[in-house]
Amino acid sequence: MIDQMNDVPLHLQLRNLLKREISEGKHKVKIPSERELMERYTVSRTTVREAISSLVNEGTVKKVHGKGTFICAKPKVQEWLNSLHSFTETVKRMGMVPGAELLFHKEVEAEPAISTALETSRIYTIQRIRTANADPVAIERHYYQRHIGLLLASHNLEDAVIYDLLERNLALNFADAEQTITCQGASEDDANFLSVTAGSHLLVVERVIKDEEGKPIEYYRGHFRPDMYEFRMKMKREI
Repeated sequence: MIDQMNDVPLHLQLRNLLKREISEGKHKVKIPSERELMERYTVSRTTVREAISSLVNEGTVKKVHGKGTFICAKPKVQEWLNSLHSFTETVKRMGMVPGAELLFHKEVEAEPAISTALETSRIYTIQRIRTANADPVAIERHYYQRHIGLLLASHNLEDAVIYDLLERNLALNFADAEQTITCQGASEDDANFLSVTAGSHLLVVERVIKDEEGKPIEYYRGHFRPDMYEFRMKMKREI
């Protein structure tokens, strides 16, 4: 809802609200008319027009004279599961611009599943918001044995392609990976980072990468917006 007492300008509150509703699928083809928005949120026509203009400028909606304001379809990022790719590689392959915002990196005590996978209780984690064309798509959480994490931390993690650092700078060879994809409700923090509603469904990817000797390199956990990212594969029937 619009909070008249909030320091955030009303048109920005309305823009953010509409953008969230669009991402959640509440508006399928077009957003409500100016009159409907004015009455629903008790705001002026100027506020509504400023909010819509902002959405138009960022490519979320487009105005069609005499017909209304329509939602611009955005292509989903598609990751094929036949081989291992970084988020950056996948997004670039789609002709989009990848981005990252570093949340934090630090040494932590591992939870049981990660401790078992990495064969140690003290680990290093790197957590980032990942974007495609400036839209938040996923939160990636990377976990490493402490010595690997400290080496990665010596680089600029805001812009780095972590898999490039692991392979080229640290000379670690990826041999194979085991991955699962499930579904989970978004926590309040993740929802804020990804501009979705808390509890809304996210795709959860968990993956362990190992080297040729079967030693673990990385435990990975990613939370993806299903409206902006999908996993695909081709299969053949074998009889």
